[in-house]
Amino acid sequence: MEENEASLPNTSLQGRKMAYQKVNADQRAPGHSQYLDNDDLQATALDLEWDMEKELEEPGFDQFQLDSAENQNLGHSETTDLNLDSIQPATSPKGRFQRLQEESDYISHYTRSAPKSNRCNFCHLLKILCTAIIVFIFGILIGYYIHTNCPSDSPSSGTVDHQLYQEILKTIQAEDIKKSFRNLVQLYKSEDDMEVSKKIKTQWTSLGLEDVQFVNYSVLLNLPGLSPSTVTLSSSGECFHPDGQPCSEEARKESSQDLLYSYAAYSAKGTLKAEVIDVSYGMADDLKRIRKMKNVTNRIALLKLGKLPLLYKLSLLEKAGFGGVLLYIDPCDLPKTVNPSHDIFMVPLNPGGDPSTPGYPSVDGSFRQSQSNLTSLLVQPISASLVAKLISSPKARTKNDVCSPLQLPNNEIRVVSLQVQTVTKLKTVTNVVGYVMGLTSPDRYIIVGSHHHTAHSYNGQEWASSTAIITAFIRALMPKVKRGWRPDRTIVFCSWGGTAFGNIGSYEWGEDFKTVLQKNVVAYINLHSPIRGNSTLRPVASPSLQQLVVEKNNFNCTRRTQCPETNISSIQIQGDADYFINHLGVPSVQFAYEDIKTLEGPSFLSEALFSTQSTTVEEMDPFFKLHETITKLSGEVILQIANEPVLPFNALDIALEVQNNLKGDQPNTHQLLAMASRLRESAELFQSDEMRPANDPKERAPIRIRMLNDILQDMEKSFLVQQVPPGFYRNILYHLDERTGQFSILVEAWEHCKPLATDETLQEALSKVLNSINSAHVYFKAGLDVFKSVLDGKN
Repeated sequence: MEENEASLPNTSLQGRKMAYQKVNADQRAPGHSQYLDNDDLQATALDLEWDMEKELEEPGFDQFQLDSAENQNLGHSETTDLNLDSIQPATSPKGRFQRLQEESDYISHYTRSAPKSNRCNFCHLLKILCTAIIVFIFGILIGYYIHTNCPSDSPSSGTVDHQLYQEILKTIQAEDIKKSFRNLVQLYKSEDDMEVSKKIKTQWTSLGLEDVQFVNYSVLLNLPGLSPSTVTLSSSGECFHPDGQPCSEEARKESSQDLLYSYAAYSAKGTLKAEVIDVSYGMADDLKRIRKMKNVTNRIALLKLGKLPLLYKLSLLEKAGFGGVLLYIDPCDLPKTVNPSHDIFMVPLNPGGDPSTPGYPSVDGSFRQSQSNLTSLLVQPISASLVAKLISSPKARTKNDVCSPLQLPNNEIRVVSLQVQTVTKLKTVTNVVGYVMGLTSPDRYIIVGSHHHTAHSYNGQEWASSTAIITAFIRALMPKVKRGWRPDRTIVFCSWGGTAFGNIGSYEWGEDFKTVLQKNVVAYINLHSPIRGNSTLRPVASPSLQQLVVEKNNFNCTRRTQCPETNISSIQIQGDADYFINHLGVPSVQFAYEDIKTLEGPSFLSEALFSTQSTTVEEMDPFFKLHETITKLSGEVILQIANEPVLPFNALDIALEVQNNLKGDQPNTHQLLAMASRLRESAELFQSDEMRPANDPKERAPIRIRMLNDILQDMEKSFLVQQVPPGFYRNILYHLDERTGQFSILVEAWEHCKPLATDETLQEALSKVLNSINSAHVYFKAGLDVFKSVLDGKN
């Protein structure tokens, strides 16, 4: 089936006396379009649909407010008086054709002469009638013959596609997701995670998914020891477990097995007796201040989780000379409804994959490095109640509805003995992978990923939510596939193992198939922990996919009042999307419900994995309507990316995101701004000269579509940086959090170079960003040159 059989919906502009005017690609000037050469681009042809300069200057552009998104493709009323001969094809941020409609009463302007005579009129009408009858009969015969001998599929127009998507998605029901969720939750009690994997494989196979298989890897896991870690106060000799309970045998028996899992995976192990120094959140400024006051060598840092990636803060503490870390979450950083004083948690210190095979897969014959720990620090997560005991404070004080953070007084000295016990073992991690093969582009993959429970880790419920959601979409999709329909591109469904230990399953699979994935993966849809609250929908998407998410975000909102408040951003997210974003440069999308109070607190608190959630999934979503919404939103994005002839990615949005990241009073960015301007110009040319014609079915040629899609799917690879601070994304298009609007590596470098006028760290970071922007600019220019060569070859 040729790709030009499909088309996108033709959106009408409400103008008067306007008709769609096609401009052949062959008529363009070599290399670019003349109407895009000058600085008044937005004031002429582009004003037919949008004003890029206005969009860039709007403070909320990068957040894509949904209220304005609904109207972004409407035409401007001032275009109605333009001369049709001078109209050039209008460019929208989506690169889509917009048909200009003729005036509805156009026919009334045509006047005819009066008939010469009634008799002539009658004869003339009789002849026409006879001719029409003969033509009609022949037409029926010809149509019947063609229909019988040359059957063809119905036209794959945008309207038909949309109806197809709705037919698939309407079968998704909250009750079915609830049943699947409850069945899965009953399975994780076994220490053998193969029971969960087998259940998933059996269910996916029974639904009709093709070639469902296990992909196993033998990896190095850092597991709890036979007894919990301990913290002992030297002044009193009191010994405590991480949850704040005494180390007595009776207290140990009363505690659950979860106490063993309060640890930092891949921490150093041993015993350290030293003074405790409060470093607050461990920011660079905190450490500079403390090092001026005290000797920190081989001391134990009392560190709050949040604000920056944990791996980054640990690297600063290690560099400063600390020997150990007591890690906790301040109650003041959490919503008032949550009481984490006795909650214990786990954190993985693994940046990703099997630590014994860094950068390559754990397959038979691979060399394994003898590395049981990934840091020289003894790291131990502890509860807030234990912190209160260490600092001689009964609890976090609240005055006038204001919470007082936990803090160790500077003039007081606390010496503790920290004992960390862990065991390192080779264990099998299992991924479950199944396919729906594409029809016209089977070698292009949309990967849909969730994760399942892994033995020896916390038994939370978020994995059951993500698994139930991905299963619900498969259940809705497969009946259409069984009846003969297929997406244009292949959809790969993955349930990852080993996520709690550092996304091990997805990393090993990615490293195993890296050569294929680098060339063929189009997008990654992340379903990691989709229900974290119930107050607001929080989508995260790559810049190139944000407009698609804006369009789908108004679809089937559970509570319409939430929709206008929902913003889309590109921020670092937890879960198995990590490898695909940071090593393959794949555009990604994630929909998740959050607690709005949690969003108001520090970022990166989600790095903590709690043994028991204060609020269960069923309490947050008792009727599973939020699960249904996430499934349908994710499902329509999957279907559109898998089935649209032209990938719904936006080149210009990447350039606009780069310019937004360079806003503000930032030092030494003049060269970056100039390069960003050139990137925008090349992206504008690419989007208008290549993307828009490809979206018109009359101009769509298979070879052009293939070339265009190859360029679109690799756009973000230009922004992969080789070396970044620990815990930072290598894909610099992603921010640390929603409060940070600049490139993360520049923010970190500016913090380090504040005392110095020139700093190598800053210059290196500036160079990385500059080279990324230049690489993207060269990439788009090369794409334009390729298309120009193809056009010249036709002449």
